[in-house]
Amino acid sequence: MDDGDGDRTAAGRSAHTHTHVAPGAGTRELTAAFFLIGAFLVAEVVVALLTSSLALLADAGHMVVDDGALAIALVAARLAARPAHGRWTFGLHRAEILSAAVNGVTLLVISALVAFEAIRRLVTPNPVGGAGVVAVALAGIAVNVAAARILAGADRSRLNVRGAYRHVVTDLWGFVATALAGAVIVLTRFERADAIASLVVVGLMCAAAWSLLTEAGRVLLEAAPDDVDLESVRAHLLGAAHVRDVHDLHVWTVTSALPALSAHVVVDGDCFADGHAPQILDELQACVADHFDVEHSTFQLEPGGHAHHEFETHR
Repeated sequence: MDDGDGDRTAAGRSAHTHTHVAPGAGTRELTAAFFLIGAFLVAEVVVALLTSSLALLADAGHMVVDDGALAIALVAARLAARPAHGRWTFGLHRAEILSAAVNGVTLLVISALVAFEAIRRLVTPNPVGGAGVVAVALAGIAVNVAAARILAGADRSRLNVRGAYRHVVTDLWGFVATALAGAVIVLTRFERADAIASLVVVGLMCAAAWSLLTEAGRVLLEAAPDDVDLESVRAHLLGAAHVRDVHDLHVWTVTSALPALSAHVVVDGDCFADGHAPQILDELQACVADHFDVEHSTFQLEPGGHAHHEFETHR
């Protein structure tokens, strides 16, 4: 932060605008996609059983998770929209992170089940009705394209919405693989194509699960956001007038699009005597809001030597 930033006040901070979206946003799109996929899921299970297609059952299993992901995302969005109250000082914002983690785990469980059956059918293939597989897979492609278009209009900066969207897109590619497998069976009677397509779907589900669990894990373990460089934050804070040191700097994510920051800031002792401390606090909060888009910040201003009275301080 250069000297020109030192004149910034709370009034100047009001001119800075952000585009954070309300926690409950996107429920309309999630609801529409939930009912669309749910209706198709019932028809797919029936055809999968009639044609004895594991690929269709794998897709159906994935669609169960898709619809479950949408349902969990809906519940989480409604919980996250509730205001902070009592012991829930941040509200229930992290419900959406938990929903993303649950979706990732269920994807892994279904992947393991489908992979086991697919390997068994590679060894001992079952008769598969290829024409029925192609017909349902093409319908599934259409349904998932429609659901993806619906969810594309929701706020995908939120992890639970992004997780639901990834589910749908992954299932779309799974249906493409299933349609190709059905066509191969119709043209060549190569029954193992169904099991091979199932393993492709398993790979897609595992990739989606890994991505969801990694992102959810970073939030739950309170890692710093990827787009916030701690050394850059420290340098900006140290650039403020009268600031001598910064320690116990923490940056974490409460939930999607809600980063938070806290730090102990050592300032000149005279700032407490002449009443200059509030202006320093305004400048620090404006700094992290303007440069790093962190609006939830907490600073402890302290005189030099105060760190000796603290426990377990760190840089």
